[in-house]
Formats: sequence, structure tokens, C-alpha cells
Amino acid sequence: MPVPGTTPPAGPLGRSARYLRTVAELARHPYEGTENLYRTYGPVWRLGSGKLAYVYLLGPEANRFVFANSQLFRWREAFEQLIPVDGETALIVSDGEEHHRRRRLVAPAFHHREVDGYVEIMRTFADEAIDAWRPGQTLDAYEELRSVIRRITVRVLFGERLAADQRTLGRQLQLVLDLINQSPLVQQVQRWGLPSYRRATAARAEVARRVLTEVEHRRAHPDEDQHDVLTLLTAARDEDGARLSDVEIIDQVVSLIAAGYDSTSAAIAWAVHAMARDPKVWERARAETEEVLGSRPVTAADLPKLPYLDHVVNETLRLYPAAPFNARKAAESFTFEGHRIPRGALIVLSAYVTHRLPEVWRDPESFLPERWDPAEPGYRKAGPHEFLPFGGGPHRCIGATFASVEMKVLLAQLVRRVSLQLPRVPAKPVGFTVMRPERLPVRVRSRD
Repeated sequence: MPVPGTTPPAGPLGRSARYLRTVAELARHPYEGTENLYRTYGPVWRLGSGKLAYVYLLGPEANRFVFANSQLFRWREAFEQLIPVDGETALIVSDGEEHHRRRRLVAPAFHHREVDGYVEIMRTFADEAIDAWRPGQTLDAYEELRSVIRRITVRVLFGERLAADQRTLGRQLQLVLDLINQSPLVQQVQRWGLPSYRRATAARAEVARRVLTEVEHRRAHPDEDQHDVLTLLTAARDEDGARLSDVEIIDQVVSLIAAGYDSTSAAIAWAVHAMARDPKVWERARAETEEVLGSRPVTAADLPKLPYLDHVVNETLRLYPAAPFNARKAAESFTFEGHRIPRGALIVLSAYVTHRLPEVWRDPESFLPERWDPAEPGYRKAGPHEFLPFGGGPHRCIGATFASVEMKVLLAQLVRRVSLQLPRVPAKPVGFTVMRPERLPVRVRSRD
């Protein structure tokens, strides 16, 4: 039992060979490595010391505590490495009243009724990609779907004018995404002025310039009928009439791309990976969509009638959370599980660890969409501290509904139109900020 008021129990500390092996293991395998250390040291432990120390708070009760006590934590300092990319005013680096005000202005753009209006765009781009596939062809499903997500994201956020140049925007944004999807230590080294960092910040500045030009165009032409997030952010007003500044609009758009484009493309790739590995899942999803849709296109009104696809999406986000880790900075000292956490400590949470605990999930390593069906024997509704693919508390991902709808629309089109075969070699997860498959080669067995 911990002694009340003590600092968190140490993981392997010092400069011992064991410590160095642990650090190397976490660098190579951050997901499984964190899960193994949880088994060794429990839900509260630290790695390193001084300013380089990380305090891990893992598992459902740690999540519950952090989400319920948001006043104890700061986001800006925990995610300061994202500021050169996401911007000074992005939601992910905003705290307190500024976060509340910005989120209140941005939230209407991601209300369910707005997201429903994007379903046709999602379906159209999915079909255009599938139309180019041929039976017998082998392709990288991750890269294919990533391209679809990029087109959808740019079109929905920026509108038709900038969507016409989505390839160039995609290349610029990829430089930015490559930078932030490194471990915090690597990102810190990059900020010393390495060429990759300079290229990424230059690309970010060019994207910001193009967004500002488009904002100015919208304000000069208010009668243009544009249905996209940029229009909604430009028009957003608080109850006292205040609006987002140009810098705030740019930062929200760029950070939404960084959050949505990268993480959603990873999640949809993992869904295809899991479904193609189990033909029964693919065929059951296909049967559901055919029963509901017949031969007509999927619409927003159809999505609530596809519960099995909901289960597939949830199970994908459980087993393969796109954001395996989250972080906070302790704004003041506090005690959790008898351990005193000092002010200024960097707190690490992990959806990956929580989602794979056998004490929470039956057969946690297996992909079982039926576990989400209330009609199934043994069904148990997961609490927000147990299932957290989009985080939790006041900083829960504002694009959660958009991402879920996007995944469901793309999966509906895929299972209706193609059959895919995976090689026997399992997909390798890579990345730190976003867990994605390194490659996802698939063979197109049939189409339409």
C-alpha cells in the first residue's frame, strides 16, 4: 500500500542498464511498453526525475479523477510542443475562460445537424476512390483512405475554393503532421532549428496565409452560399456579440486538420484491418447496409439504422485508439491513490492501456463488435472513464461526432462495394501522437 502523501512510486530510475532498456523499449513500443509497465508498477508511477519526469496515471479510476478535477490541470504547458503547428490560440493549448469562450464559438460548427450536411461530401469522395480500384489490384488501404480523408477534411473545413487545391494543401500539412507525430523528446530536439522543423513551420505559415485570404474573401462576399466550417467560424458570435479573431479562426482550422485528418485516417484504416481479418464481420456489416439501403446512396437519415456499423466503429476505437496517450500539466499539487503529485508534473494518461484491461473488458485483445450490442448476453455499458477514444472532460475532442459519422459513411461504402483480402503479416502500429498502421496492403478481391 502507498504511504499517504508520498511521491509516486518510481519506475526504473537512474542510469542503470534497466532504466536505459526501459526508455528504449518505450521509444520502440510505446503502447505495449506502457501497458507492461502498468502491470509492473500499477496505475501510478513515474519515469525519470526532476524536469524530465513523467507521472503516469493509468486506468479507469485515474481517468475518472482527472476528468472530474479539470481545475487541477493545465493543457497549454502539456502540449506546448504543438503551438508552432496548431497555433497560440488552438483549443488544445487553451485553458480556463479562453478555452471555454473559444469552444463555445467553435462548437456549433460540429453540431450533429451540421455534420449531417457533410454526409454527401463524405460519400462522394469515398466512391470516387473506390471507382479507381480494380479486382486483383494490391494497394495500401491506409494511404488510399488517408487521401479520401484529406479531401473530405479540406472540403468540409475550407469549402470548394480551397478544396480545388487540396493536393498542395495536403503536402504542406503533411510536413506539419510529420513533425507533431514524434515523441516529445524528438519534437524538442527538432525545435532547435533542424531543417525539418523549419520546413514544417514554413508550410504552416503558408497554410495560414491561404486560410486568411479565404476568410477575407468570405467577409467581402457575404452573399456567397458556402456550407463549411470556415463559414461558420467566420460568422460565429458570442452572446455579447464578440467573434473569433482572424488568428483564432486560422488556429482552429489548422488544429482541426491536424487532429481530424491524421487521427481519423488512422482509425478508418484500423477498422478495415480488423474487419478484413474477420470475414464474418465484413459480411455482417455488408448485410446490414444492403438491408437498409438496397441500391440507393447512404444518407444522414440512414446512419441511425446501421447499429452494427456503430458497434464496429466503437470496437475499432477501443482496440486501436488513434490517440493512445494524452497529457496534462499539474497546475497545483494533489493526491491520488495515496500518492502526492507535485505541482508542475507532466501527467500521462493512456486510452490504449485503459481499453485493453481484462478487469474492464472481456477478452480485451479480441475485436468483438457485438460487445457493444445491448441485446447481447453479458453486455455492460462502458463509462466515459473506461472508453475514452476522444478524451474526456471539458477538453473532449470537439470533432468526435464528425469523426464517428465520417468513419461510418466510409465503412458503409466500402462493405457495400468491395471485398478486400489482407496478407498474413499483421499491420505494424507506429507513431506517438497518433497510432497508425505503418502500411496496410490489401488485395481487392471484387468490386460492386
